[in-house]
Amino acid sequence: MTELFIELIKEYGYGILFIWSILEGEMGLIMGGILSHTGHMSLPIAIFVAGLGGFTGDQIYFYIGRYNKKYIYKKLRKQRRKFAIAHILLKKHGWPIIFMQRYLYGLRTVIPMSIGLTRYSGGKFALINLLSAWVWAAVTITPAYILGDKILNVLAYASQHWYFAIPVIAAFAFGIWYTFYTIEKNILRKRNNEHRNNKQNVK
Repeated sequence: MTELFIELIKEYGYGILFIWSILEGEMGLIMGGILSHTGHMSLPIAIFVAGLGGFTGDQIYFYIGRYNKKYIYKKLRKQRRKFAIAHILLKKHGWPIIFMQRYLYGLRTVIPMSIGLTRYSGGKFALINLLSAWVWAAVTITPAYILGDKILNVLAYASQHWYFAIPVIAAFAFGIWYTFYTIEKNILRKRNNEHRNNKQNVK
């Protein structure tokens, strides 16, 4: 699977990297970094293209929130919790949350849509989003470029010893999910406590 993916990127190059970046996939960026390390891609161009892809993806989500309210309300019924958290974070932190949202697992598509629902300036969002996307691309691709040989060795070992790799990957994924689930739960609990205290103060 990994070898096939690398061959596809070698053949179609930056086009796949751009599309993969729209989908917010770090795996594509890591492969872009490895291929930059092996000389099949240019590191600066890979960062530039991946950043544009990430920017395009979030712009799409932003304008879905702004101009496709029916889709958002349907989405709200399924992910009401995440939209509530996105609203709290935006209200509390403002523009920095736009810059950081790519690193917030489970909220990466919800936050741009939530911002689109508000009156937040489209131009300001686009500027912050573009800078954030290029930083995200550089932060993800550059380490893969520097550690290319080591990453390839790990991938080769994992493909030969998949029975060890699968439990490790599953545990790592669960750890990430549980961490962000706990953070989300604490944010909502804190908001509920604030509302409860405000009601008591009014009484």
